Amino acid sequence: MSNWKLVRLNFGRNPTHFGETGIGLEQKSERVRSDTLFSAWISAYAKSFGKARVEALLEQFTNTAEPLFRVSSTFVYRRLGETFIDYLPKLVERPPGYMSDDLRFAKTFKKLKYLPKEVWQRWYQGSGFTLQDAQDLETYTAEPADKSTALAQAGCFDYAEAFKGYELPKVAIDRTTRATNFYHTGLIQFAWQPGKGTAPWGHEGVKNLAGLYFLIQFPDAAAELETDLMQALAILGEEGLGGERSSGAGRFTILSWEALPKDWNEIVSFTGGNHHSLVSLFWDDAIDLAWLGDSARYTLQERGGWIASPFSGRQLRRQMIRMFAEGSVFPKEPRGQLADVTPPEFIQADGRRVPHAIYRNGVALSLPVSLSS
Repeated sequence: MSNWKLVRLNFGRNPTHFGETGIGLEQKSERVRSDTLFSAWISAYAKSFGKARVEALLEQFTNTAEPLFRVSSTFVYRRLGETFIDYLPKLVERPPGYMSDDLRFAKTFKKLKYLPKEVWQRWYQGSGFTLQDAQDLETYTAEPADKSTALAQAGCFDYAEAFKGYELPKVAIDRTTRATNFYHTGLIQFAWQPGKGTAPWGHEGVKNLAGLYFLIQFPDAAAELETDLMQALAILGEEGLGGERSSGAGRFTILSWEALPKDWNEIVSFTGGNHHSLVSLFWDDAIDLAWLGDSARYTLQERGGWIASPFSGRQLRRQMIRMFAEGSVFPKEPRGQLADVTPPEFIQADGRRVPHAIYRNGVALSLPVSLSS
């Protein structure tokens, strides 16, 4: 039986900078995807346990049918008192019961990129989209300030309250000519308020009101591996996740690392599904149209970026790759694999990767969903 964990990150007052391929440094995203999280995590693991240990770990991903663990992308949570509102990506496919006559609320529905967990579960594992949902969307379309509807009270329209973006002005100075270049860097600040920062809130003097969470699935109990990964994640929190780390961005503490609570366990163990929806990125070189089938609905995401290896001492671009994005739907459970994106400069004439291979995590993590035929 698989072993699931729910991990919450607390960024306190530290800003974040998570970029996306195709947009500039001044842009920002509020969350980090599974491949970036995996790469940063494995890099911290290598610093903690050495090259031999990390190569042995990666070999378990590349040479075995079942990887050591699967990890989701990070998603936003909001905290109301002692209650968490966890957001999940809205599926590419419309929920069962969605009405064809949607002109009065279609734009509002389209703008919803993430759903509170309880709404997501009802739409894709429960009763589906109802007439009341349509009326709630119509109400919000006509009067966004109206918080009396069920969708509004569930937090469906409050996703953006978890964070705010701002631009930080910076100056780059040429080392040779001393010429200056003025630019802005986009940062995200998760919601917080002053207060006694005692556990489980985290940072001293700060109560975190929002942050990021992710899921991990182990094929079976792996206490020693969990301990090692938790140690590496703590080190990653000290170094920072994402960009602008030299300015203090991306630093976090582990708010919780726990077994799934009852509501989450009901979602991952749902037995009435006929499709699977991604909560991570997904890549597999064996995918073809026959595997996808007629009912697959998906979006693609370009993934690239720079390597930051603790062993090479060089900064090089990874090879570009396209992956299936979160919210994509497939008729079969996607498995995925690591993608070899080693830059040409690391590839020897005999095919060896020196000083080591560079991988992008395409191992999939998905949730069962029930959709109309």
